[in-house]
Amino acid sequence: MKLDLLVMTVHPDDAELGAGGTIAKYVAAGKTVGIIDLTRGELGTRGTAETRKAEAAQAAAILGVQVRENLGLRDGFFANDEENQLSIIRAIRQYQPEIVITNALDDRHPDHGRASKLVNDALFLSGLRRIETLLNGQPQEAFRPRLQLQLIQDKYIQPDILLDITDFWTIKERSILAYTTQFNAATEDTEPQTYISNPDFMESTRGRAAELGRSIQVKYAEGFTARKILGVRDIFELI
Repeated sequence: MKLDLLVMTVHPDDAELGAGGTIAKYVAAGKTVGIIDLTRGELGTRGTAETRKAEAAQAAAILGVQVRENLGLRDGFFANDEENQLSIIRAIRQYQPEIVITNALDDRHPDHGRASKLVNDALFLSGLRRIETLLNGQPQEAFRPRLQLQLIQDKYIQPDILLDITDFWTIKERSILAYTTQFNAATEDTEPQTYISNPDFMESTRGRAAELGRSIQVKYAEGFTARKILGVRDIFELI
């Protein structure tokens, strides 16, 4: 299956938090959209790799994506090396996405910036025909997406582009809250509290979307950065 949009991020829930509205918007528009998580999030303080897997599946169903996979890289300790680059290259060549969204260039969580660099390097290498990969025993064709964007996550980074997600905020919020072990911890919960399990975290997430939205006179927006200058075919289509 060829994808229009692939969100390739390091932890289950990164895609929902950073691009859940964008994903829902393009699913509703009839685009083929997928999510690939690089790790299982097994080092997370709350829940387990197994519960995160189930939650990720539930979030994917809420968003309506056609594909959700996990590459099983080592959470917290993955390296930007040949083995991991090849795992990403195989996935990119399999799905041939037009646009890839990945983690923030730099962020509070060290995995985020490291994953962004890993994906960026793999996307470039994926276009080199002399790097040979196989899928189900068959050679894959070289392929490079035409655009890569990065999320804005915990650390505020000036966006290069903002997308109106006002009509899809509710779906985004539901997809985040599908991670019941991670967010909005109940008072009787016996697991340790974390930075994101406090209910105030969801309020700050909504506040960030509203802040970005004000910049383009809409209620909610998601922001992204780009490694290259972005061009448009029609300036009258800009908000």
